[in-house]
Amino acid sequence: MTGKKFEEALRRLEEVVRRLENGDIPLEEALDLFSEGVELARYCHGILDQAEQHLQVLAGLETLRNDGRRGDGAS
Repeated sequence: MTGKKFEEALRRLEEVVRRLENGDIPLEEALDLFSEGVELARYCHGILDQAEQHLQVLAGLETLRNDGRRGDGAS
């Protein structure tokens, strides 16, 4: 998965899901696609987890800044 951008991986995952849902592919190919889909889903989930952690850090920093501003006027 390395080197793949989130959007690219998500598009490929959507394509894999469409092909599996269509159901007109041989079993071996379906198993390969399912395996690829699991890898893509894990990769995308990891990227989203990282983004969420980053946003939580940023939100925490913003809260600290806001609290600091409120504290300046209260002294």
